[in-house]
Amino acid sequence: MYSWLVFAHLLGVFGFLMSHGVATFVTFRVRAEQDVTALRALLALSGQSGIAMNVSLLVLLAGGISAAIVGNISSIWPFAALVVLIVVSGLMSAFPGRQLRKIRAAAGLTGRIKGTGEANPVALAANQAAFNPWVSVVTGGIGLAIILWLMVLKPF
Repeated sequence: MYSWLVFAHLLGVFGFLMSHGVATFVTFRVRAEQDVTALRALLALSGQSGIAMNVSLLVLLAGGISAAIVGNISSIWPFAALVVLIVVSGLMSAFPGRQLRKIRAAAGLTGRIKGTGEANPVALAANQAAFNPWVSVVTGGIGLAIILWLMVLKPF
């Protein structure tokens, strides 16, 4: 049973990283895109990858937490990895996520995937210029490296 739970956990990790890859590449294009229609398509793609990311995150968490319980892991590292995931998720939502929500609103998108209204070109240009995709890449990359370090080396 433990092996299947670890398999589910790693399958969730794989899906999470794949969907994050889509969102990451979209964020780099969002800053430079001048055509509102193309920008809306990119933002919709990002929203759709967010759905896959959230489903994968649930599988990742369910498999990982269940494996830790079934495997009777008394080490602290799985819980430290969970804390790192929560902190990084909070940082990503608070900073790059907030900026992307402003870009969506300025592009006239009322939802993550659907719903269009009037774009505000001035606000859109200002929000695009203020958006720095490297913040999310560095934050997520450091968080992933710490979680990987905890999982592989099991320092405590």
